[in-house]
Parts: sequence; C-alpha cells; structure tokens
Amino acid sequence: MKQQSGKTIRSPYVWAFTAYFTEGFPYTVIRTVSTFFFRDRGVSLKSIGLTSLFGLAWSLKPLIGPLADRFGTKRSWLLWMQAILCCIMLCTAFFSSFDGGIHVIAVLFFFGSFFAATNDIAIDGYYMEALDSKSQELYIGYRVMAYRVAMIAGTGIVATIGTKAGWFRAFLFAAVLFGLFFIYNLFFLPRVEKEVRPMYLLFKSLLKPRILLIGACISICIAMIRYGYTSGGWQSIPGTAPLLQKTDFTHIITTLLFLALIGLLLFRKKLFAVMTKNPDTFYSKAFLSFLDRDKIGVIIICIIFLRTGEYMLSTLESSFFHDLGIKVHFGWIRSFVGLPCSILGALAGGAMIAKASLKKVMWPFLFLQNCTNLVYMALAFSLSHVLLVNTGAQVPAPVGAVKLLSVVLVHGFDQFSGGLGSAVLTALLLKLCNPEYKAAHFAIGTGLMTLSGVFVGIIGGYLCDWLGYGYFFGISFLFSLPGMAAILFLPDAIYYNTKSAYK
Repeated sequence: MKQQSGKTIRSPYVWAFTAYFTEGFPYTVIRTVSTFFFRDRGVSLKSIGLTSLFGLAWSLKPLIGPLADRFGTKRSWLLWMQAILCCIMLCTAFFSSFDGGIHVIAVLFFFGSFFAATNDIAIDGYYMEALDSKSQELYIGYRVMAYRVAMIAGTGIVATIGTKAGWFRAFLFAAVLFGLFFIYNLFFLPRVEKEVRPMYLLFKSLLKPRILLIGACISICIAMIRYGYTSGGWQSIPGTAPLLQKTDFTHIITTLLFLALIGLLLFRKKLFAVMTKNPDTFYSKAFLSFLDRDKIGVIIICIIFLRTGEYMLSTLESSFFHDLGIKVHFGWIRSFVGLPCSILGALAGGAMIAKASLKKVMWPFLFLQNCTNLVYMALAFSLSHVLLVNTGAQVPAPVGAVKLLSVVLVHGFDQFSGGLGSAVLTALLLKLCNPEYKAAHFAIGTGLMTLSGVFVGIIGGYLCDWLGYGYFFGISFLFSLPGMAAILFLPDAIYYNTKSAYK
C-alpha cells in the first residue's frame, strides 16, 4: 500500500467497500430502478425507451475524466458528486408524491446521470491514487463485490419498496442509505493526494467565452441530432430497415464518439506534436497519451472485443429464461445463485491475479468466461422442445425439476466465470493507465469496452429471432474470438505498467 505523510493508508476493506457501493448504487437507481418507477406510474413503453438517454453520461465519461486529473483531488470530486446525488434522491422522493412530478423526476435523473458518471470516474481514480499496483490487483475482486452488492440493494430493496409501499418511501430510503455512506466517506475516507490545481480554477476556466461557445455548439449539435432522431423522416426508416428499430439516441452519440476516437488514432502523432508545444492543453494530452503507445491498434481491438460475446449473451439471457417458461424462478435464481457465484468469481479472480500475475491468468479466465456461451448453446439445444412449447404461451408448461436444475447450474457457472472475467478486465484497464492521467485513462478504457455492447445489442435480437437461441449462443462465442486472439499480441510492457509501455 502507498504511504501518505509518513503513514501507511488504513486497510482498504472498509473504504473500498463504501467507495464502490456509492459508485454502483446511483448507477442502479438511475439506470434500472427508474424504469420500474416509470412503468409503475403508468408511463408507456415507448416513453420508457427514452430512459436510454440516462446512459449518455456514461458514454461521455472519456470527456469528463481529464478534468478529475487536472483539478482538485479525486476525493473532493467524489464527495461533491455524492452530496449532489443525495440531494437529487431526496428531491426525487419529494416529487414522486405529485402526479405531475414524473417529468421533473425524469429531468433530475438525466442531470443526475452526469453526476453519477463523474462520481464513477473520481472513485476509480481515487482507488488508483490510494493503492499501489500490487494492492490494486489484490482488491479488484473486493471492489467488484461491493459494486454488485449496491446493485442488489437498488434492484432488490429500493424497487421492492417502491412497488409494495410507495415510491416516496423507496426514494427516501435510497437517499438515507446513500447519505449514510456519503457521511462515512466525508469523515473517514483517507486523504491520499494533493491538489494539482484548485477546484475553483475549473469553474473559472469554464466561464471563458471560448469554452462557453464550444459548449453551446456541442449542445446545439446534440439537440439537432436528437430532433432528427425523433423526426418523422427518421421514424419512417425502420419500416425499410428493421435493424434500426433498436437504435436510440445514445447509440448514435456513442457511434460518433467512436468515429472521433478513430480520427484521433489515425492522426495521433501529428496531433501529439502540436499539443505538446502548449503545456496547458492537458485535456487533449490525456487522450493522445492514451493512444501514443506501442501496438495501440491491437490494444484498442482487444479492449473493444473482449466483452462482445458476454454482451451478446446478457442481451437475451432474460428473454431465454422467459421463453423457457421459468420467469417465476428468475428472481431467486439471480439473487440466491447468480449473485453469490458472481461474488465468489470476482474474489477468486482478484486473488489469482495478485498471486499469479495478470499475464498468466488473463487468457484462461476470459476463455472460461466465453465458454459460458457454448454451455448456453448446449442448454438451448437440449431444451429446444421446451422452448417450442413455452415460447409465447400464456400458461407455460412445467419444465421439471431436472431441467430447472440444469438452468440453475448453467447460470451459476455463467456468473462465476463472469466474476473471473470482470476481475481480469478491471486489472487490464488499471494496467493501461498512465500515472499522470489515471482517471482519464480508466474512463477512456471503460468507454471503449462498452462500445461493442452498443452494437451487438442492436443485432442480437434479430440474429436470435432468425436462428433460434441455440445457434445464436454459438455465434456469440465466435464474436468473442477476435478479442481473445488480440490478447496474444498485446505488448508485455502493458502487464507491468512500466514506462516502456508509452512512447
């Protein structure tokens, strides 16, 4: 562990849990619990689809990350974000009592998503500031566990209170619970870094005419894209191109960001030469320093495709359970089988990485994770007659104890191997972070990793409808092969996060 002011930073077992709980909880409330709330209040499915806009903030994390490295400390960033999020949850509880409060709550969630995404960036950056490389690997599984406990608290407790006892009590409970964790972080979260620049300079710089003009132009462009997406001309396109039915505004913005990244990649050397002439262009340097390393093309391909197979599987896993006729069992399978197996996998993965090194376990763990797709394929083919009978049935036929047990075992294996994979992927992103731009580089890495999920989420349903679950799960395994192949060509310097990893 690192030293601060001559003293060793206290054990991370408590603060790592409180930090990553406060990262996972607002994400779950805004991205998942919100859909329960809106649907319970009678909002149409079409309107609920607009909640995808709440995910825009997480797509824009790479644009926010450099600010956390340049101004203030990661601790001050996360505390400010958590204070604001606590207030937003309290306001949500208040407006949930009014019939017209739904629109206000939608706005609160939209702006809250940006504070939650910034909170994610600050916590990840704080974790890297507080712990040395070895300790980061040691506690990877623990932080994944804390995040998943927060997700269960959101979907299992807050949503249940909302549907059973009312949403005022639900959001008030969320605010109180989150507030308690915030108070702990406020008083007991260790101070692990010094300010690079005072926070007030950030607000001062944002008020410059040039920055305000750029912000206005970006806002206008986003508004125009949003207007074009909701226009009658665009809405008529899915009739001739059904694949576009599953695209939404967030997909479009994410695609544009991906194209911008390709542009940075192609012209990185020329841009880096221009930017390094001006010592104040920290924002651009954060992006260019991430790209200015050996075998960057292989690294980006690896990051983007490593979770493709997992994303394809998770997109239709719930639908697979539903069409098997076991939707009534889905809740307890996820809670009492999936969650413990996921936590065990994450803890085991973190421990193995710390003991044997990331390089030795990365390929085996990710191969095991992607083998889940093949196991699901075998399950789908073995239960094809059940799928034929129960798909679309008003009253599904019983599947039997033996078949249900096979589903439980497959799901448990899926979650355990997924925990191993999550630990490995987190460790890889940590290794890719230049010490000077910790928060920015981790945000860029996580942003890249979600790109494949955007695109496979669009095509997955159509492939499954065309080929059936068995063949679809088999194809999803094939989609994971490029990422696993790219692992073999990663430069060794990445695994040790040495200066040789950067040009």
